[in-house]
Amino acid sequence: MASAYSRVYVFLLHRWWVAFVLLGIVFVLGGLLTLNLLHTLSANFEFLSMCGVEAVRDGGLRQLIEIVVSGYFAAACYVVFKLCEKVLVERLIMNKGSDS
Repeated sequence: MASAYSRVYVFLLHRWWVAFVLLGIVFVLGGLLTLNLLHTLSANFEFLSMCGVEAVRDGGLRQLIEIVVSGYFAAACYVVFKLCEKVLVERLIMNKGSDS
């Protein structure tokens, strides 16, 4: 079976320490982004529903868009985290197999 791994995956597999550092960075960044996301989103929905057009004029719609973008960025951090996790686990498995 031909290898269908991406260049990023192969790069991280050969440079496991980069994957380890990147894993730590996106873990912290994703945690900070999602820390209070649901509470802020529900407060924004409540503000928009209670104040209507006035809330839109005061920036409620812009804040809603910023919250959604922040959520997608947090999801991207999770995807990068899982990629780094897969690289590090496979690196450990390869090293374990070559030692025996």
